[in-house]
Amino acid sequence: MPKIAIVGSGFIGRAWAISFARAGHTISLWDEQPGAVEKALAYIDMLLPDLASNGLLRGASVADVRGRMRAAASLKDALTGAIHVQENTPENVEVKKKVFALLDKASGPDAVLSSSTSAILPSRFTEELKGRARCIVVHPLNPPYLIPAAEIVPAPWTDAAVVARTAQLLRDAGHAPLVMQRELDGFIMNRLQGALLEEAFRLVAAGYASVEDIDVGIRDGLALRWSFMGPFETIDLNAPGGVRDYVERYQQVYDRIAAGPLAHPDWGGAVLDGIESERRKNLPAAKLQERQAWRDRRLMSLAAYKQQAAKKIPG
Repeated sequence: MPKIAIVGSGFIGRAWAISFARAGHTISLWDEQPGAVEKALAYIDMLLPDLASNGLLRGASVADVRGRMRAAASLKDALTGAIHVQENTPENVEVKKKVFALLDKASGPDAVLSSSTSAILPSRFTEELKGRARCIVVHPLNPPYLIPAAEIVPAPWTDAAVVARTAQLLRDAGHAPLVMQRELDGFIMNRLQGALLEEAFRLVAAGYASVEDIDVGIRDGLALRWSFMGPFETIDLNAPGGVRDYVERYQQVYDRIAAGPLAHPDWGGAVLDGIESERRKNLPAAKLQERQAWRDRRLMSLAAYKQQAAKKIPG
C-alpha cells in the first residue's frame, strides 16, 4: 500500500497513524520534538491489543499493523515516497505557514498536503505556496481510529481532483468523509457542536437546568438516535409524512424558541465557575485521564457494535 507521512506525532498524529496503518498503508512518523515519535509509538503499542480484542483492526494482527509504522530519521525521510502527508502541528497560523512551506518544498510533487487543523481555514496558511492546489484540511473527530467522520475542507484554490482523491483515501481507510464545497470558519462539526453547546450554556446560565440534566438529555436521549442517524434523517422519521410533514408541524415551535428572550451567555464568565464546580464534583480533576480512557473503551465497544450491526441489520 502507498506510504503516508505523519508530521507531528501528538494525540492526533498517533491516532492517524493507527487509522491509516490498519488500512494497510506504510506509515512514516516525524516530529521535531526529540523523543516524541518514540512516545507515540509506545502509546500505540499499548493501544493496539485493545483495538484487536474489539475487532477494530480490519482483520489485521497487532504485529502487522505495528509493523507498518516506523520513525523517520528526518522530515525528508518521512516525506520521500509519500502520496499523502497529514500534518498535526499546533493550532497557530504562523506555525502552519512555516510547516506547509517546508512540506511544499520537500515532498513529492504529487503528494497531497493535508492539515488536521480543527479551526484554521486552509486559505490562511496555503495562499502563497507554489503547490497550493494540492493543499487541503482533513479534520478528524478524535480519535479517528474510533470515530470515522472526518471533514475535508478545500481552500478556494484546492484542485477538485485533490478533494476527490482525499475523500477516496479516507473511505478506503474506513472513514466517513464530510466534503465541504468551500471553506467556512468552524467547518461543519464545530458549528454543529457549537450550536448545541451555546444552548446548553444558555440553559445552565439562566438557571433552567443543571449540567447533569443537560448531559442526561443528550446521553440518554438525543444521542441514542444520533449514534446511528443524523438530524435530518431523525426528523424525516419523526413525522408520518417525512421531513416536510415534520417542518409543517414543528417549525413554529422552533421559530418561537429562536425568538425567545434568553441572551447569549459568556462561556468563560460566571456560568463557567458553576459548570466546572458541578463537573469536578462528579469527576475530580485527578481522575480526568482515567475517565478519558473509559471514554475510549466505550467508543471501542460502540464502534465494534456498529460494525457488527451493519452486517446483520439491513440499512
